[in-house]
Formats: sequence, C-alpha cells, structure tokens
Amino acid sequence: MKALNEEIKSGQLKKVYLLYGEEAYLKKMYKERLRKAALPEGDTMNYAYYEGKNVNVKEVIDLSETLPFFADRRLIILENTGLFKSAATDLADYVKEIPETSCLVFIETEVDKRGKMFKAVKTEGRVTELPFQDEKTLKRWILGFVKKEQKQITESTLNHFLDKVGTDMENIQGELEKLFCYTQGKPEITVEDVEAICVTQITNRIFDMVNAAAEGRQREALDLYYDLIALKEPAMRILYLLTRQVRLLMQVKEMQDLHFAQKEIASKAGIHPYAAKKYMAQTRYFSKERMREAVEESARLEQDVKTGKLSDTLAVEIFIIELSKK
Repeated sequence: MKALNEEIKSGQLKKVYLLYGEEAYLKKMYKERLRKAALPEGDTMNYAYYEGKNVNVKEVIDLSETLPFFADRRLIILENTGLFKSAATDLADYVKEIPETSCLVFIETEVDKRGKMFKAVKTEGRVTELPFQDEKTLKRWILGFVKKEQKQITESTLNHFLDKVGTDMENIQGELEKLFCYTQGKPEITVEDVEAICVTQITNRIFDMVNAAAEGRQREALDLYYDLIALKEPAMRILYLLTRQVRLLMQVKEMQDLHFAQKEIASKAGIHPYAAKKYMAQTRYFSKERMREAVEESARLEQDVKTGKLSDTLAVEIFIIELSKK
C-alpha cells in the first residue's frame, strides 16, 4: 500500500492498477483516491465505470484508445468483472499497450495469480492487495480517529467496542462518528458510552447467543433470541445464522486440530482475523460430534417448519435449547 499511496500523493500514476482483497472499505477508499488523483474535480467526460461480469472488452479497449477530452488522461474503472479468474486473453495482451493517456483500474475480491491478467497488470502497472486488517492494525486505525478527536479510550473499552460493532471498517467508521457526537465535551470514551450509542451487529449477537448456549446459559441465549425477534429479525434467518456459525466452528476446529495458525484459519474460513481469534476460543466448548448433531438438528427443524409441524419461532427456540444442553 505504501507505493500506491506515494503514487496517488505525487500524481505519478501507473497506466493500470489492480486492487483486490476482502476489505471493501479499503477498496472503496482507494478507488475514490485514484479517481481524484487521475481527474480534475467534476470531470465526467473522461471517466467511465464498468461493473459486473458482462463487460464488453472490445468497448473498454476502444474507449481506452480514445484521446481524453481536454485533459491529460482518461480513467476507466472496472469492478467485480471476474476477468482475473478467466483467460481474458485480449485484455491481458492489451494491458501491455495501454497508451499514456489512459489509466485502467481493476477492483476485484478474488483473483487467480497464475492468470494472464494478473501477470500482465503486475508487470505493467501496480497490484495492491487489500485484505482484512489484523487486530493490531484495526486498533491502530481506530486510535487514529480517537486521537484526531482529542479523546482517549482504554484498551478494554476498545475491545468492547470491536466486540459490539464488528470488524467491518465502514461500519466501524460510522459507529465512531456516532460515538464522537455522543461524547462531545467528554475527554474519554467509556464502555457505558459504547453501550448507549453503538449498535450491536447481528453476527455479534449470534456469536453471543452461541456462546451463552455453549456455556449452558440457556435463559440468556433465549433472551438474546427474543431481542432479535423484537427487532423484527426473521426467525428462519436467525436459525440460518446460528447454523452457519456452528459450521464455521466445525471448520475452525478441524484446522486447529491440524495446527493451523490464526491467520491461516481466517484466510481459509473467509473470516476476519479478529473473528477467527474469537471462534478459536469458542471451539473449546464443543466437540465435533456435538457440532455435527447441531447442524443435523437444524436441517430437521427447518423441514418441520416447511411441512407445518412447527412454527418458525418455536423451531429456533428448540434449536437453542438443544444447543444449550451439556
């Protein structure tokens, strides 16, 4: 990211960029920064945006070959095209011939590093991976905002904040803005402030529900469930999320048994490293057999709901009660 930041700051842009990885916030941020660095404010004549897997490659090449209108360059952004997981031979060959008057920016989640497109962009331009940020980086990023607001926050409060709002950087930024407004005039952000103003993400509620069930705190797990129902969360979606978490725990436990490191587990399971740390701790409450039984129970309950034997709310109650049994 350092090289990318320097190029944006200096305005000395490459002819082609690839931004890829799981962190949507960073991809969005760098997309906007590249746009501002490439074009004057308000220039729409020399800007084109393509999204999705049905991009007309010939059209993109023709546009790239067209001289910019009263400007130094033309900017073309292509997002989630899937071109880096297919052959895309024509475009891969063209990457080597992009004129100095054009800048192509590709934004993807997944890429094939062995493919022609990836190799072409790496040779001719700049490839930057933007993965989920680790816990240390995430905390440092949050503390930067806190310091800018001339406030203080303890390590324990910061951990509580992350546990409550999750690890999505865009959501974190939004919750921080609410927190700063709520604590205006106060030098320190406390746990009470976080509880008062920040919204708990449903994935974190599900985690807490499974945690309570795992520790045999059945009443607490059911109360968390009723809270979600009161918030108009569909019962069958809650069952799906509970089952998904159990499946994730099964994956994590398998990898722990194979002595995979936290970073590897996060990558292979497709979850944030901070979440992986929490899942790794939670697996100690469950045997593989218990998790497998829970997944099978979920499938049976879903079938009973579909055939009218059970109401959806009762089915989830039964699932939580069964999960809470030692």
